[in-house]
Amino acid sequence: MKSIERLKSQPLTWIILVALALMLTLSFASPYFMTLGNMTNLMKQVSIVAILAAGQGIVIISGGIDLSVGSVLALSAVTIGWLIEAGVPSGLATIGGLAVGTLAGWINGMVITRGRIPPFIATLGMLGIARGVALVITNGVSYQVLDPLFLFIGNSKLAGLPIPLFFVIGVYAVICVMMHLTVLGRHVYAIGGDERVARLEGIPVDRQKVKIYMLCGFLSGVAAVVLVGRLAATPPSVAEGIELQAIAAVIIGGVSFAGGRGIVATALVGALIMAMITNGLNILGISSFYQQVLIGMVIIAAVWLDNLKSRSG
Repeated sequence: MKSIERLKSQPLTWIILVALALMLTLSFASPYFMTLGNMTNLMKQVSIVAILAAGQGIVIISGGIDLSVGSVLALSAVTIGWLIEAGVPSGLATIGGLAVGTLAGWINGMVITRGRIPPFIATLGMLGIARGVALVITNGVSYQVLDPLFLFIGNSKLAGLPIPLFFVIGVYAVICVMMHLTVLGRHVYAIGGDERVARLEGIPVDRQKVKIYMLCGFLSGVAAVVLVGRLAATPPSVAEGIELQAIAAVIIGGVSFAGGRGIVATALVGALIMAMITNGLNILGISSFYQQVLIGMVIIAAVWLDNLKSRSG
């Protein structure tokens, strides 16, 4: 019993064990799962959700939620494609896409803090606005992106590993340092733990919330850069519903939906579990329609388990 309690107190350990068990199960279920080609494909698949989950994890730890990450990703990607189509150099186009994502996050933060609108409603509104603007910019048409920079991101490898994986490693390294070694990181946990107490302690809650949502928007822009490289195109309808996968990855990773508790790094393992489930269903020939059902069930189960843990604590 003591070993079980010790395991429950170390979320990263048991989540990794779950991921390893799932990997072992899928390896027995299909001889194609552990092949080099499928592992490379899996690493590419997990990259976009993992990057979004990093931003979503910070927001959820702060006691909020961002439903707009998928639409902001699409808007950032469309911005990159539109700028390249207009003859703008790829480097500047990338900066433009990142800036648009950050701007969307800033708007979310300002609406939440200045407008006193709940994060669920504010980001739900941004979900529709960002997707609509993406459709307006492109008139519903996808831009083709054959720029060498994005072809390199989508198709090249370094040390035998796909380039998108290095984006993931870089993002999580920076976020882990920020969350555990900086003032902003400590404030994120304090705001999520009890916002009223955080205000009484002199923490500039509204200003920090704006920064949190800006960071989440910026990471949506980073995910857009990776996505454009993978697709070599910028369809405005891309990434619909991916916000659910990002939320599921965070909750599976053991981050408390109530805020104030959790480690963003575990969201990476949660994203890997989600990617393995999707990849495994595809390999086993199971309809992709079941994936949405499974994601919904996983979110409900993970929140239920988090509630049980909170009550027992």
